[in-house]
Amino acid sequence: MFEPKSAAGGSDGNGGDPYRVMVVDDSAVIRGLLTRALEKDATVKVVASVGNGEAAIKALERHDIDVIILDIEMPVMDGLTALPKLLAAKPGVQIIMASTLTRKNAEVSLRALQAGAADYLPKPSSTSELTGADSFRRELLEKVKALGKAARPARPATARTTVASAESTVAVPRPVRPISLRKPSSALPRIIAIGSSTGGPQALLEVLRDMAASVKLPILITQHMPATFTTLLAEHIERATGVRCAEGKDGEPVTGGRIYLAPGNFHMTVERSGPGSVIRLNQNPPENFCRPSVDPMLRSLSPIYGAALLTIILTGMGSDGQKGAAEVVQAGGTVIAQDEATSVVWGMPGAVATAGLCSAVLPLKEIGPSVRKMVMRSAA
Repeated sequence: MFEPKSAAGGSDGNGGDPYRVMVVDDSAVIRGLLTRALEKDATVKVVASVGNGEAAIKALERHDIDVIILDIEMPVMDGLTALPKLLAAKPGVQIIMASTLTRKNAEVSLRALQAGAADYLPKPSSTSELTGADSFRRELLEKVKALGKAARPARPATARTTVASAESTVAVPRPVRPISLRKPSSALPRIIAIGSSTGGPQALLEVLRDMAASVKLPILITQHMPATFTTLLAEHIERATGVRCAEGKDGEPVTGGRIYLAPGNFHMTVERSGPGSVIRLNQNPPENFCRPSVDPMLRSLSPIYGAALLTIILTGMGSDGQKGAAEVVQAGGTVIAQDEATSVVWGMPGAVATAGLCSAVLPLKEIGPSVRKMVMRSAA
């Protein structure tokens, strides 16, 4: 039987009870390095450290665990095999897939995300890189703490569900802070921009399956992902939707019926070109610790498309997209956010929602149909 969890609270939402983590990796050295990196933060405690998936399942019977860091390639039982067994053993546990950044491992990680993993973490290719990689340790802690908080909901799901939409500004009652919804633009959307992070691949597939084939607008996506992962995600999206999807290429025209995905390690923006616009890629400094980042994409789109820009912010950590969404609204465009109850982490969508930038805050399954209706209604 699991130990009872403390109520969420405090600055990290854990009520003083550290987030409990299990590290699963066949390398004892890697397990030690991950444990030391995690336990430098007092809000995190590694309660189990094991060498394969079978041992992880047994450990889950003995420990109350919030987050599992799960290696992919292990003897006895690999990570992909162990994933559904761990989720069945403790529904609600948050699992981060960890692997070195190869095409094979990226493909397995994306399959794991579709099978219920919450996130992925590309490991440095050597222990020396791992020891010296401050960015890796920051990302590791950020993801563990965000998912640890998600594993301990502070309020019942019914209290966290947000009213869907509004044609005028209304206040949606919430325990912490009301969300004011603004009137959406009456202009016909000419382009759709989507930002996402943790939980994003699954959410993107859900939304795009519901709308991409029928909407026929150009769709630009910034998903926080490294190179190789974005290449594969584009392939997954195209297979799932039947709509052409690829990483954006510098200088290519923005055309309807296409999905453009920001490539890993590049910000993707748009600039005017004659009567149309073209994709631009750059490696300017990361924003919100991210490259690609949602904010540069939205900043570039707002002055070009104005009221005809429709922006969707999906599940993800942090607040990337909030500043860009403010510019979208200032230019007359419309912002939709995923609601808290259906988000893996309500960071990015929560930031735009609580800032009063949204015209709708919707459960994931309602976003695609809502966009379709918005486009058809505007066209009529």
